[in-house]
Amino acid sequence: MSPTDIHDIAVVTAGQVPEHLPMTRAVAALEQALQDGLDPAAALPRSSVPLEKGSFLLMPGEHGGYAGVKVLTVAPGNSRRGLPKIQGNFMLFDADTLRPLALIEGTALTAIRTPAVSALAVDHLAPAGSAALLVFGTGPQALHHVRAVAAVRALTTVTVVGRTETSTDAFVDGLRAEGHDARRGTAADVAGADIITCCTSAREPLFDGSLVRDDAVVVAMGSHEPDAREVDDELVARSTVYVEDVATALREAGDVIIGIEHGAIAAEDLHELADLVRSGPRPRTGPAFFKSVGMGWQDLVTARVVYEDLDRTDD
Repeated sequence: MSPTDIHDIAVVTAGQVPEHLPMTRAVAALEQALQDGLDPAAALPRSSVPLEKGSFLLMPGEHGGYAGVKVLTVAPGNSRRGLPKIQGNFMLFDADTLRPLALIEGTALTAIRTPAVSALAVDHLAPAGSAALLVFGTGPQALHHVRAVAAVRALTTVTVVGRTETSTDAFVDGLRAEGHDARRGTAADVAGADIITCCTSAREPLFDGSLVRDDAVVVAMGSHEPDAREVDDELVARSTVYVEDVATALREAGDVIIGIEHGAIAAEDLHELADLVRSGPRPRTGPAFFKSVGMGWQDLVTARVVYEDLDRTDD
């Protein structure tokens, strides 16, 4: 599939995204981009444009011969209508000519690229034998994070902490149908987890950070707002903390910003994902904590995988 004019654009639906973007390939593509020198600190920042009923969220990126932008709409009132709060698409362009190449359903792309970033961090931080996962949340990101962690570690148990017994039990049943040894748990179960993923809309800490083992890895990806967090000062103070990009984290990552405000950590103590991938983890005596807010370069890298897979399929 090689577009020949501006109107010859590949359109990839939500249902098609997973077949062209397996989790393992998404993780590998993100790692390779960082190994090849992609600098998240130089990435274009996201911007929000207010609308009467919500906002546009614009996430541009440029790397490796491609440019692109994810345009999401955020409509808080949609929950009352039974519609998704967040919808949108990713537009991929040739970087030299800026010719449009593909239109990819944006929420499906995000559903894979976000946990793929988390899995990349987990793969570099978690000991090889890490097998017990605890996930907070029962939504799409929680499900994809289980799948993403399972792509880089051989999980033996998955414990789920949700807001209601009904949603948690349904989520556990779904995981069991996929072959996982899953069960419902509580926040206290962080004490026995090798890997903890926080995939919620919480604005206050989900668990007591003092309970987390020194050899555990914690991932928090639930928000990109400076006044919202999923982990407490205790965990931040005990942990070696990694972020996608320090400047971005200091603007958007409430888990980090609030920790700095409370004196649990200093900005100079933050470490970046690119350094982790290229040089390996820093020595640590406590947990490792990765805080992700999502960046446009991640959409671009994974959208490229989708587009180039389409090209191979059509050859």
